[in-house]
Amino acid sequence: MLSLLLFVLGFVSAVFAAPSNETSPLAKRQVNARYIWTAFTSNSESNLYVYTSADATTWTLLAGPTYTPPANLIRDPSVLYHTDGKYYIAYTTNWSGQDFAIASSTDAKTWTLHASISTKSSVISPVNTWAPEWFKDPKDGKIKIVVSLSTGSYGPFKPYVYTANDSTLKSFSGPVVMSGIPGDGLGYIDSFPVYLNNQYHLFTKHESNGTKYIEHAVASALTGPYTFAQTGNFAGWGHAEGPCITTLPDGTFRLFADGFDSGKYIYSDSKDLYTWSAYKTLSGGLSGFVRHGTVLKQW
Repeated sequence: MLSLLLFVLGFVSAVFAAPSNETSPLAKRQVNARYIWTAFTSNSESNLYVYTSADATTWTLLAGPTYTPPANLIRDPSVLYHTDGKYYIAYTTNWSGQDFAIASSTDAKTWTLHASISTKSSVISPVNTWAPEWFKDPKDGKIKIVVSLSTGSYGPFKPYVYTANDSTLKSFSGPVVMSGIPGDGLGYIDSFPVYLNNQYHLFTKHESNGTKYIEHAVASALTGPYTFAQTGNFAGWGHAEGPCITTLPDGTFRLFADGFDSGKYIYSDSKDLYTWSAYKTLSGGLSGFVRHGTVLKQW
């Protein structure tokens, strides 16, 4: 009986004293917040600002300004949490150029340049490389980046997909064009993919003919072909850009967007990615200050 009691006590002690699973990304996270948001601001294109939130509604500054890039700009920073326990941002480096950059951090406060990724290839020699967006593809488990490339000065733009060659996130294969997205006029920029019910939903800003609305296209593969399900000002967001979408704790989708001609930063909710609530303006003095960022849900 004594031996059995000692065994049970030893087992319980081992369970409660065991360290966290080191392979679990959650166990490694240095930022104790459900949501992390990375953005640049209206008064600087070369500084990163990082915010945290418990509910994706009220935001608190974690660090900013932080990370001034070695050269050029830091626009459109998209944030990823990787299996190595680090945060990564992919960002636009220049108004006109053939690369985007990646910076890394262990705590989302202090960042260093990780890699510069050339977008020049046999597929396209771009004049503009804008708004790289991280995407973990549920179908193949690979880490990808969707980026807007143009073949002329500020257009026409189309979205292209780059795939990480390995876990270092220093080299990528591609680009592969996302087919079905028209290249008329100035084309489409700021493309953000969401995966739901075995379909890829792409929210992308239509630049052509002065429309400048975020539109909604769907496909069965990330690279398309896409069919537009909703166009124009279908959700009432007005002229907006830089969409990003996260999920609330109850599974509701929340879209954030930069109202570039209104000076507002807005958000809107949906249960199915088709029907959206009337937009609200970001509170806490952030609307009109933060610009084109991406929200990461950590749990």
